[in-house]
Amino acid sequence: MKVLVINAGSTSLKYQLIDSDTEGVLAKGLCERIGADAEGGMLKYNSSKTGEKKEKELDLTDHGVALKAVIDVLLDPEDGAISSLDEIDAVGHRVVHGGEYFNSSVLVDDEVIKKIEECSDLAPLHNPANLLGIKACRELMPGVPQGVTFDTAFHQTMPEKAYIYGIPYSYYENYKIRRYGFHGTSHSYVSKKSLAYLDKAPEDTKIIVCHLGGGASITAVKGGKSVDTSMGLTPLEGLVMGTRSGNIDPAIVQYIADKENKSVDEVLNILNKKSGLFGLSGKSSDCRDIDAGIQAGDKRSIIAFNAFVYSAVKIIGSYIAAMNGVDMITFTAGIGENDDKIRAAILENFGYMGVKIDADKNAATHGDEVVISTDDSAVKVVVIPTNEELTIARETVALL
Repeated sequence: MKVLVINAGSTSLKYQLIDSDTEGVLAKGLCERIGADAEGGMLKYNSSKTGEKKEKELDLTDHGVALKAVIDVLLDPEDGAISSLDEIDAVGHRVVHGGEYFNSSVLVDDEVIKKIEECSDLAPLHNPANLLGIKACRELMPGVPQGVTFDTAFHQTMPEKAYIYGIPYSYYENYKIRRYGFHGTSHSYVSKKSLAYLDKAPEDTKIIVCHLGGGASITAVKGGKSVDTSMGLTPLEGLVMGTRSGNIDPAIVQYIADKENKSVDEVLNILNKKSGLFGLSGKSSDCRDIDAGIQAGDKRSIIAFNAFVYSAVKIIGSYIAAMNGVDMITFTAGIGENDDKIRAAILENFGYMGVKIDADKNAATHGDEVVISTDDSAVKVVVIPTNEELTIARETVALL
C-alpha cells in the first residue's frame, strides 16, 4: 500500500510517499512560503529516480496549489515515484490538536473535520493549517481514504492528577483547559522502539522520552502509556526551547505588559517566538550557534545552554519520582539525536540513579540509533531517531 503523508503548516507543506509493505520512502519534499501574500514560493524535493535534491520556484497562493505542485512532482516522468494518482491508496495527515475528542487516529469524515475546527482555538496556528491540507486532498483526490493522527492523542492516557491545572475546576468543565501535551507521534514511535532494548514485559517498563528539538518535550511512559508530559494546554509550557520560554510564573505576562505597555497577545508572541535559547543568548535558537558561542567564551550562550539543560534535568527528575523509578532514558529529535554535549550535560546529573555513559559512543553518535550507556549502567540510555511520518503511515494503514 502506498500512503501519502501530509504535514501542513500555516505557510508550509511537508510530504512523504511511503510504501507501507517495505516502509521505504518513495518520495519526499517540502513546499515553503505558501500564501496569497507570500513571495518566492518554493518546492524542494528529492528526485525519486536519482535521489538528486531539486528546487522549483512557484507561486504557491494556497495549500491547494501547493498540493497540486506536489502531485505534479510525484507524477513527473523524470523525477516522480508514481505514474498515476490511482497508485496512492491512502493519505495520512498530522493534526496538532485533537482536544479530548480523539485518543487515537481516525478516518476523515465531515464530523471529524468539524471537531478539528472546534479545537482550533487551542492551536490557532496549527489546526487551521492542518485542515487546509485535509481539504485540499479531499478536493484533489476524492474517494481516496484519509486518516488523521493527532499530536495530542498519545497523551490522552494521562491520569487526571497529571493533566489537571490548579485553577477553578469550572475552567476545565467549561473550556477544557488542561494539559494535553504534544509531539505525541514522536513519543509514541520512540517509546515503542525503546521496548526492544529492555528485557521486560511492556507493561512493566518505565521509560522517559526526551524529544529535544527547536520545540522540546519530555514524556514519562509507564507500561507503554503516557502518564505525564511537559507541554501543556499549548506547546509553550515545559522546557526552555529554541524560541519558547517554557515554564514561567504566569504573573510575568501581566508584569511585562504593564512595564512595556504591551497587550497580552504581544507578550505571548515574545514568549513563543523571542524567548528560550534565542532570547537568552541574544544570538540564535540553534544549539550549534550556542555551542560556537560557548567555545568563544560568550557569557549569554553559556547561560542559554545551562538553562536548557537544567530545565530538562528538573523534568526528567520529576518523572523518575512520578514513576517510582526508570528503566530507560531515550533521546530523539534534532538536538536529542545530534548534540552529544547536551546529552552528556543532562545525564551527568543522574549518577545517583546509577546512570553511566560511554563517553566515546556518546561523542560519536549523531543521528544514529545507538545505546550510549555502559553495560553496567543501572539505567539504559539510547538515542533513537524519530520518524513521525512513518508513524502516521502505520496508523493510516491500521485504520484501513
